[in-house]
Amino acid sequence: MRRLRLAMDDELCDRPATELARAIRAGDASAREVLDAHLRRIDTWNPAVNAIVTRTTDLAIERAADLDESLALGEEPGPLHGLPIAHKDLVDTAGIRTTYGSPIFSDNVPGDDEPFVVRVRDAGAVLVGKTNTPEFGAGSHTFNPVFGATRNPFDLSRSAGGSSGGAAAALATGMVPIADGSDLGGSLRNPASFCNVVGFRPSLTEEDPLDLSTDGPMARTVADAALLWAVMSDVPPPTIDREVADVRVACAPTFGGTLPVEPAVAAVVDAARPAFEALGCVTLDAYPDLDGAREAFFALRARSYAADLGELLDEHRDQIKATVVWNIEQGLGLSDDDVDRAVERMHAVRSSAERFFGEFDYLVQPVSQVPPFPIELEYPTEVAGEPMTTYLDWMASCWTITVLGGPAISVPCGFADDGLPVGVQIVGRRGDDAGVLRLARAFEEATGFGRMRPVMDRARAPRHPAG
Repeated sequence: MRRLRLAMDDELCDRPATELARAIRAGDASAREVLDAHLRRIDTWNPAVNAIVTRTTDLAIERAADLDESLALGEEPGPLHGLPIAHKDLVDTAGIRTTYGSPIFSDNVPGDDEPFVVRVRDAGAVLVGKTNTPEFGAGSHTFNPVFGATRNPFDLSRSAGGSSGGAAAALATGMVPIADGSDLGGSLRNPASFCNVVGFRPSLTEEDPLDLSTDGPMARTVADAALLWAVMSDVPPPTIDREVADVRVACAPTFGGTLPVEPAVAAVVDAARPAFEALGCVTLDAYPDLDGAREAFFALRARSYAADLGELLDEHRDQIKATVVWNIEQGLGLSDDDVDRAVERMHAVRSSAERFFGEFDYLVQPVSQVPPFPIELEYPTEVAGEPMTTYLDWMASCWTITVLGGPAISVPCGFADDGLPVGVQIVGRRGDDAGVLRLARAFEEATGFGRMRPVMDRARAPRHPAG
């Protein structure tokens, strides 16, 4: 009986979210059955990876029962009806502990929900808990003094990336079919690459032209990410099942020589080029001129840290990790002229990118410059033998793209010789979110790398969900 139940759990927990939602709507599975399978998967995997740090089991059970009742009464289900989800621990959830990974907020319980949390709930999702994040989301390695580190399910001695590392590990292990994250310097993309899942950074809006951060979806398939993105952003679901023949793709496995990258990563991304060509894409070697991206990103990031956390520094310096203190102090030291110059740099880089995307439709490059690194490291201090001067430098492959303001997605691209996942980053012109999703989905379908899952015996060898 136990073996049969485990087989049924695997069938539900390994299904794409889009298929799972259809099955629930059709009555082939109930929201409660789907929830119970995922709760058992959490019990199995979470002690090993530490991805979901606050659980909302009782609320989830009540919610799933209500959803089953509403469906039985003939009420129209939402697009996420019955799908388990976990929210990042940076996201305010009313009545549910939200720590931001900081001991200062270890007992914080917000009174209100973030707006997208309401949209996701209204769409029928079932919240099972909060996912781990580094302190204040700073850095692309998920560890904090409140909950500890999140481990990579493909190798428990390695980082799951960050800052949405808890979400990525939860997705890879089938604890949830969808999860949200956020991204300033790569926090959706890096953990997706490290954990062999999908992380989509959508185009920036015009609400605050100096804010480079955005929320976004994570999932195991591109279609699932597109489904969640439409709900989170309150936009119509994009059409992503069209052909991608004849699009012009710039391939840059080594970033045109402008950034260091570990050879193992570059080799996996370079090996993906034939897959794009088989889809009918025209591939060429090219990379945009992103000179000025570093100055723009570092200044605008520091500005946001000073604005958000400056007052905390005065009262709680001894409870804030050193890299965050450094970032806040960098921001407090900026003059108006410094910010103006950063904005000028940002616009110059975007103008350069516009010229580049006038010639090419998409840019394909590594997500991360390194494979998943040992969990004991706070951050890589060198890449391909080149020293990294700050905790942000090794993430340049992502934050240079952040400055462009357009869409970028991390899609599973394969595995290095040691069995660790490597993601490919597909970048598009600003506003072409549907196009980036479309090319990513075509690549995903052609290669199948995203169907590979970690195994529970802590071995590095991934498995196919059916095997």
